[in-house]
Amino acid sequence: MQFPASERVWERIAKVFEVKFNFPNCLGAVDGKPVAIVPPPGAGSYFFNYKGYNSEVLIGIADSNYEFIYFSFGTNGRVSDWGVLEYTDFYDKLQTECLKIPESSDVKGKKLPYVFIGDEAFSLRKAFLKPYSVQQLTRERKIFNYRLCRARRIIENVFGILVARFGIFKTHIIIKLDNIKDVVMASCALHSFLRRTSPDTYTPPECFDTEDLQNGTVTAGLRSNPSSMAKLKRGNNRNRQLTGKEVRSQFVEYFNGEGKVPWQDNCI
Repeated sequence: MQFPASERVWERIAKVFEVKFNFPNCLGAVDGKPVAIVPPPGAGSYFFNYKGYNSEVLIGIADSNYEFIYFSFGTNGRVSDWGVLEYTDFYDKLQTECLKIPESSDVKGKKLPYVFIGDEAFSLRKAFLKPYSVQQLTRERKIFNYRLCRARRIIENVFGILVARFGIFKTHIIIKLDNIKDVVMASCALHSFLRRTSPDTYTPPECFDTEDLQNGTVTAGLRSNPSSMAKLKRGNNRNRQLTGKEVRSQFVEYFNGEGKVPWQDNCI
């Protein structure tokens, strides 16, 4: 697996996102999950997370084909919000603008930047969008939240598939700490390989969320069990940037204007 290294590759990923999920200029759906481990003797509370068990955190970015385009593992479980991302080389490159992301493109007459998407656990940034909180909701923002969630559920299904197919994620991993990372990273690489080479047998249709666009209902596909892979703890929105707010507002306008889809009112 090779992390995208050119504007052309990012543009190709974003185009498929738009075709499949009606979310333009999306570069990937991001999430993190604590993986339960048995810590080494003397570790104390170093790996102890807010859910009450020892873990290390797996961060993943998925494309619209439910493949990992990036994954990182090894941050101790006590770090459970946006801070987890700060320990990755992905974050370093995002900060220094070294990801070779295209600046923006014209979408139905509106200029939109390229972005990653995540849930409430992460911080809003120029190139990283998250939903509005319940306290901030208007009708237009509910539409935005629905459109973002619709694309972001990809990564939820990916983690669900990972747990269903690789038994190590269903219980505490009881091997030497130095070897846990190799096992977890190999599982993620195998997931993407099997999605590419044997998608129908490895991931039959019931693995994925399905949506009734007329009734606005979703039938959930695979999800990781909270007892084995919980959600990251919601962050405190530190490092929120005005540019992130502005970019999110641009997408709100687009989803309620040029980019409106016929069924979205049924789904909020």
